[in-house]
Amino acid sequence: MSRSIPEPHTSARQTANAIAAACEPLPELQEEEAFGAQFDRFGKAKVVLLGEASHGTSEFYRARAAITRRLVEYHGFNIVAVEADWPDASRIDRHVRHRPSAGDEQQAFTRFPTWMWHNREVETFIQWLRHHNAGLSFNQRTSFRGLDIYSLGTSIFAVLDYLDRIDPETARIARQRYGCLTPWHNEPARYGHDVLRGERDACEEAVIEQLQTLLNHRLDYMARDGEEAYFDATQNARVIRAAEQYYRLMYRGSTESWNLRDRHMFDTLQQLMQAKGPDAKVVVWAHNSHIGDASATEMGWQGQFNIGELCRKAYGDDAVLIGFGTHTGSVAAADNWDSPMKIKQVMPSRDDSFERIFHETRLPRALIELRHPRQPDVRELLTQTRLERAIGVIYRPESEYFSHYFKASLAEQFDAYVWFDETSAVTPLPSARPQGVPDTYPFGV
Repeated sequence: MSRSIPEPHTSARQTANAIAAACEPLPELQEEEAFGAQFDRFGKAKVVLLGEASHGTSEFYRARAAITRRLVEYHGFNIVAVEADWPDASRIDRHVRHRPSAGDEQQAFTRFPTWMWHNREVETFIQWLRHHNAGLSFNQRTSFRGLDIYSLGTSIFAVLDYLDRIDPETARIARQRYGCLTPWHNEPARYGHDVLRGERDACEEAVIEQLQTLLNHRLDYMARDGEEAYFDATQNARVIRAAEQYYRLMYRGSTESWNLRDRHMFDTLQQLMQAKGPDAKVVVWAHNSHIGDASATEMGWQGQFNIGELCRKAYGDDAVLIGFGTHTGSVAAADNWDSPMKIKQVMPSRDDSFERIFHETRLPRALIELRHPRQPDVRELLTQTRLERAIGVIYRPESEYFSHYFKASLAEQFDAYVWFDETSAVTPLPSARPQGVPDTYPFGV
């Protein structure tokens, strides 16, 4: 239940001064190693979740890359799991772990919003990860995985391609089962709409049967084509099952569909850790709205949960939730879903927001620990309910208060918070393959 904002006992200037004293200034991002070293304190965790206050801000991506490099190189983290589709991330994973190509390799991240992962900042990190992995045995290499749910059509084709190679008879049966969904693979929302209106039957039973068939053939299929290919196929089948449910639920209300999506992402995270074994350590890249504890936000007060909340319940102090924020700058975003990307100016944060408190500290870059802050009274100041801004792939400055602000308790939402006072937009990549790289390079063909 939401708590009202209490009457302040201190002036805005005193609050900002107290927050500033509890913050640790961060080096510039050009000093990547020094920046990442500030996060060594979180190296003993099993799961470190790194957020972002928008899907189009360069500093958030570069900071996550620097932190992740440090955690991988010095603290044994061996999985990077991102808010992206499983098939696209699998193409990146084959590249960074030097796995064989899956045949006619296509460009990754071609679905809207392409700039979210198909950008210069991600490319730089991916190339570092490939170079890092090159000197390690295969089992020691860090993987790059997708957690999201939106790849219904691509995942269907991936499962069928896999079965065509190793079990043509089962592939024939799978085509019949998935045939229930394939007319809608390019417009899956239409499937959910037609089921809701009673114009067609749901495909739930068929996709569950197909997943179960794959699971029942685990030992046989791994013996024929290896553990990696089998794991990839079963995860695609899990995506299909979750996506089928998601598109049926999305018309019933945002809470049910949101919860199903985040439950799927959390379940995928657990599947990744189980497959990696007892030494699994994961860095998650996703929006603040996914990695902060939803129970400390307006989302949670309305019945939604997210990965961050589920990780806290599952892993306790072994999960670290790190949020990111900014006051102003530029951002890559669209006006509407499927609209062209634009570079937009981010409006200065509202006076009644957490972002304005951090802006008033006059720190260009900072880290504050919220689980165990330097001054305990600071946690109380940041526990009080205020507004927090969230920009996704759509940004509407003209209706920013209603479109992008929500109530939250920052100190309960995150274990730490990274602040950039002014930020800039990510640099989208062209679709053409960079000169001189192999045809299997996943950012272009």
